Amino acid sequence: MGTALVIPALLKRLGVDPVEVLAEAGIDMKLFDDPEYTISLAAHNRIVQHCADRTRCAHFGLLVGQQDGLQSLGLVGLLVRYSTDIHTALNAFVRHLGVHVRGAHATLTVDGKTALLSWEIHEPGVGAHDQVGDGAIAVYCNILRELCGPDWKPTEVWFAHRRPADVNPFRQFFQVPLRFDAEQFALLFSTDVLARRLPIADPQLHELLQHEIDAIEVRHHGNFPEQVRSVLRTALLTGHARSDQVAGIFGMHSRTMHRRLSEFGVGFQQLVDESRFEFAQQLMEDSSLDLARISAMLGYAAPGVFSRAFQRWSGMTPLEWRTARERGGRRTAPEKQAGDRKRGAA
Repeated sequence: MGTALVIPALLKRLGVDPVEVLAEAGIDMKLFDDPEYTISLAAHNRIVQHCADRTRCAHFGLLVGQQDGLQSLGLVGLLVRYSTDIHTALNAFVRHLGVHVRGAHATLTVDGKTALLSWEIHEPGVGAHDQVGDGAIAVYCNILRELCGPDWKPTEVWFAHRRPADVNPFRQFFQVPLRFDAEQFALLFSTDVLARRLPIADPQLHELLQHEIDAIEVRHHGNFPEQVRSVLRTALLTGHARSDQVAGIFGMHSRTMHRRLSEFGVGFQQLVDESRFEFAQQLMEDSSLDLARISAMLGYAAPGVFSRAFQRWSGMTPLEWRTARERGGRRTAPEKQAGDRKRGAA
């Protein structure tokens, strides 16, 4: 269950009955006695959002993440801990996060003297991006503090949602400049720490853990559309979402990628459209970015093109959808797609 294990104690600390609140979310408290019990990302996010609503704690997700780190990541956490240096450790974390969290994706980008460690959800139809994103970035920070020492700080933290009414909980935990309405959830930090060797590095144990994790990944390797979906949001943000560019990420020709996707009854453009729609909904719901900015982030040539595509997907213009959400509507998966579908600083 990972980070979810801390939720009952946190609910009690906030003055509500965890048994009652979790039952409302359809969760039996007994499940929290089993650290190996797994729940889907959608269910995890739904629980976090329900708890945030019931406790009236707008930063509930942040509080959940503050209490966790490598200890919640199972084998992946051990692999990170026993790596030779911090760069190797973070690469292992990014590469294997999917073993522990299916439906989400981490990316490590190094640009000159700055490193960026980001978080994104790529599973369609999942809510509470803001709450869970806050928690994920807090976990990232705890992991780096464990690897680099308790006094380590990032240079800046990004949040892919609007500025909250109360930023003090964020300032107190991160103690660095905060940027809201960002393109993604991310920690920015100096690359100076990447070459730092880890004091408990154990190459032999690391190799054993690597073999075990590789075996787990082989058992879950069959869902190729999910693998493509996992890289599409970053590809859209960086302007590298053409089919040949995405195929290159997997070391194959675009024709090969299209053929493999067709074996699952889906097409590449369908996955791109689904990713755009999910990303657009998240940005319009969680951030105060204007539609022109969102259109550009999604790779559209003009806001009008984005508006027409969004209306095909949802039956509403982006402005109508955003207004409906502000009045209490629900985010929905795309019902329509272009072409035929084969399946439904502070």
